[in-house]
Amino acid sequence: MKFAEISKRTSEALLNAHLDPEHTVDLVKRAYEEDLQSGDDVTTVATIPADHTSIAEFRTRENGVIAGIEVARVALELSGITDIESGVLCAHNVESGTVILRARGNTRALLLAERTSLNFLCHLSGIATLTRKWVDEVSEYGTEIRDTRKTTPGMRVLEKYAVRMGGGTNHRMSLSESALIKDNHVEAVGGVGKAFERVRKLYPDLAIEVEVDSLDQLNEILEHKPDLVLLDNMSVEECKKAVELTAGRCKLEASGGLSLKNAKAYAQTGVDYLAVGALTHSAPVLDIGLDLKAEI
Repeated sequence: MKFAEISKRTSEALLNAHLDPEHTVDLVKRAYEEDLQSGDDVTTVATIPADHTSIAEFRTRENGVIAGIEVARVALELSGITDIESGVLCAHNVESGTVILRARGNTRALLLAERTSLNFLCHLSGIATLTRKWVDEVSEYGTEIRDTRKTTPGMRVLEKYAVRMGGGTNHRMSLSESALIKDNHVEAVGGVGKAFERVRKLYPDLAIEVEVDSLDQLNEILEHKPDLVLLDNMSVEECKKAVELTAGRCKLEASGGLSLKNAKAYAQTGVDYLAVGALTHSAPVLDIGLDLKAEI
């Protein structure tokens, strides 16, 4: 497939969303290549005349939060579609039946772009929608909903963008961005304090988060002045005690065993963050379809 160029408008919109245009284009091209396998869309080529034109409407089939409109635009533009109108903005909550994108152009190009566009739109909007549910659940307590590195390989940047569109915040994007000392590090080195000191010595300017699974470990690590402590699989009552023990000396993040049913109870403890891996690894897609209208 010979790809067209994306527009300056779409490139700028990606940058405004803190998405790298080159990286995004590469992801979409890989999706197309996966579909075509160096061949043609045989069904469309056989049934649709080369000069046929249509209007395509991307319409929601359930309520949700939209994310990925600019990525869908990339897919459309790469296939040669340039007449595209956005009905809503990303991060907006929309009702079922809302037209979020309308595109006009060559029918073969529209049909080629259909599944790739929808795959990105549905997946990213699903993440944004689930994130918004968590954010709304704890909104009265000031607790932030934060993602993890439990993301689809190659899709981390887009999935974390979708979390932001849902009102959540991002944890580190990569292992080099900040340090997170977990139980396996502690086991390997022989103690949480020893692990902390080794990280601080080698990376003196880096933010350090430490995972603890007991209040005794929390007391031990507070002496080292960490930036953040992750309370791993602690009960609501233990989190309350952790907040009291910490007394504002560092931020606290609850992780493990969290659900929408108990999110409010954990937020009430006073922790700063709830770490929710499910935002990216278990979000159901938002149902969005494409309705095609042939131009006569």
